[in-house]
Amino acid sequence: MPTSKRLSHSASGGGLQRSRASAGRCRLPVVLLLFLSILAPLLFLAGRSVRAPIYSDQKGVSNLSSKQILDWKEQPAVQKLKSILTKEVIDSIVASRDEFGPWSLDFFRRNHGSSSWQIDELDNSVQSNVTAEDAIQTVAGAQLKTSHGTSEHDASFHVSSSKDEGVKDESAENQLPDSPAKLARRQLREKRREKRVKELIQLDNEALVKLENAAMERSKSVDNSILGKYSIWRRDNENENSDSIVRLMRDQMIMAKVYSLIAKSKSSHNKLYLELLNRLKESQRALGEANADGDLPHNAPEKIKLMGQALSKSREELYDCRAITDRLRLMLQSAEEQVRGLKKQSTFLSQLAAKTIPNGIHCLSMHLTVAYHLLPPEKRVFPNSENLENSNLFHYALFSDNVLAASVVVNSTVMNAKEPEKHVFHLVTDKLNFGAMKMWFLLNPPGKATIHVENVDDFKWLTSSYCPVLRQLESAAMREYYFRADQHTSLSASSSNLKYRNPKYLSMLNHLRFYLPQIYPKLDKILFLDDDIVVQKDLTRLWSIDLKGNVNGAVETCGQSFHRFDKYLNFSNPHIARNFDPNACGWAYGMNIFDLKEWKKRDITGIYHKWQNMNEDRVLWKLGTLPPGLLTFYKLTFPLDKSWHVLGLGYNPSIDRTEIDNAAVIHYNGNMKPWLELSLTKYRPFWSKYIKHDHPHIRSCSFSQ
Repeated sequence: MPTSKRLSHSASGGGLQRSRASAGRCRLPVVLLLFLSILAPLLFLAGRSVRAPIYSDQKGVSNLSSKQILDWKEQPAVQKLKSILTKEVIDSIVASRDEFGPWSLDFFRRNHGSSSWQIDELDNSVQSNVTAEDAIQTVAGAQLKTSHGTSEHDASFHVSSSKDEGVKDESAENQLPDSPAKLARRQLREKRREKRVKELIQLDNEALVKLENAAMERSKSVDNSILGKYSIWRRDNENENSDSIVRLMRDQMIMAKVYSLIAKSKSSHNKLYLELLNRLKESQRALGEANADGDLPHNAPEKIKLMGQALSKSREELYDCRAITDRLRLMLQSAEEQVRGLKKQSTFLSQLAAKTIPNGIHCLSMHLTVAYHLLPPEKRVFPNSENLENSNLFHYALFSDNVLAASVVVNSTVMNAKEPEKHVFHLVTDKLNFGAMKMWFLLNPPGKATIHVENVDDFKWLTSSYCPVLRQLESAAMREYYFRADQHTSLSASSSNLKYRNPKYLSMLNHLRFYLPQIYPKLDKILFLDDDIVVQKDLTRLWSIDLKGNVNGAVETCGQSFHRFDKYLNFSNPHIARNFDPNACGWAYGMNIFDLKEWKKRDITGIYHKWQNMNEDRVLWKLGTLPPGLLTFYKLTFPLDKSWHVLGLGYNPSIDRTEIDNAAVIHYNGNMKPWLELSLTKYRPFWSKYIKHDHPHIRSCSFSQ
């Protein structure tokens, strides 16, 4: 038994030892786990509490250093801001410093800033809080933009730089002052930026110059002669004679006519048709003869409104693009036909007025004729008759039946002559006006000049057997052409040939210019003048001009394609086409110096008779004296300087005043003669100043000045 107990005890003792050994082995990981889970956090907290004062001290030192850095940066910024910003703005920024520490432009912009503080592309969020250094860069960028006109790209570049630096505020606090290398790089960046700004400014200036030059070129291409009431550059509110409302009313009336025609063709719109007609009448009465908005009556806007309502209704009910186009085309064609008809009537009436004799001239001629027949025969003789055949004097030929016109020609020539006593005037008129013409110059002798008046009927050599044109004028065919009663039924139809039925073409006075050597056989040179001219300078130098073997000295009238032979002659006729150049330059009758010696040598009158006989049926040219003159003096005309003879005062209102003033002779060729009421008013004073308005016969016949 003892042996077994002992064994048992020993066995239990060994198990206990093993158990303790095992427990000892398990206790070590537990202790380590407890240490890691409990003691480690405690140690961490203890270490944290120990490091907190040290970190706080370091942060204070860092803040002090950062503050010193900021003070170093703020000093130049404050000085620059003070020179830019007002005291009120500086005070506002300083007041916000206590709340946000460093200066905050965001706070000032949100609460106090004006529109000038709004910088492009600047975010208003809290993340873009701009510090004092950012403010310096932003203001500097804005100042550069104001002074140099920098682009928005540069401004946004400054602002974005401010944003990046604002995000790095916390790290910037621990940074030391910039090194010299950084400062050098920053200066290089600023120089590059300034260079880029200058380049952009230069590009902007170049672009502006190009735009200005383009605008100037475009303005030159615009025809100033058409920049009037309908100029596209005009603003209605700046034009005293604005016509925008007038044109609006006219446009409304055109569309009303179109819609009324469409409505008339549709029986279902009879009511609308009547309404449009009514609105048309009202608009026509309101518009009247107005050419500017100021001429319209006060109720014009109301009429425009009512017409607009009617047109709007018509557009809703009748709009048909094709129908409207057709109606507008018909209206345009009708208007063109009316214009052509009116032009023909205007031509007829102007030609009719041109060939009539005004009451004043007829009155003057009657008074003078009566006075002449009451005059004793011995007093009807002109003095200085010995000068009429003196070839050493200056001789003029004037053929006219207009007493007043002839007096202006003579008076203007004598008044502008340097030696009036050397001038001799040879006047020829018809039997009807012979007494009046002679009586006028007996009562009003041309100073020291010599004058002589003759009657064309006294030229006994001028017969139909000798003169082809006289024979033609007396023929039955010519009388039928001129005086047939039923040849035209309307004004417009007869206007085309009325020009050639002018009485001057039926008078031999118009054809005497081809018989100068026969009329004045003892003269060597003579100056031919029309009765619708005015002399403004001394003409004696014309007699000394060398005509170089030519017979006629005249001013040429061709300009580019105008007034050449093909305008006057029928080049479809072989006689004309074979002998003349269609591009030969024409010349003017009215003031012509003729060499009568050369005339006789070349038999100019015989050449004229030849061509006049060939034109008996008017197949070579129409009636008149210029076409046969061009043929007769072909290659025998010497061109004079244009200043000797300026034409067009009877039809052209745009002759340069300087050209008129420099002219020796001005010519009222055309229908608007200066003694007619339809004359061009601007040219009439050049002629009327040579009329003796204080003369008793002139006053009694009521001539207007």
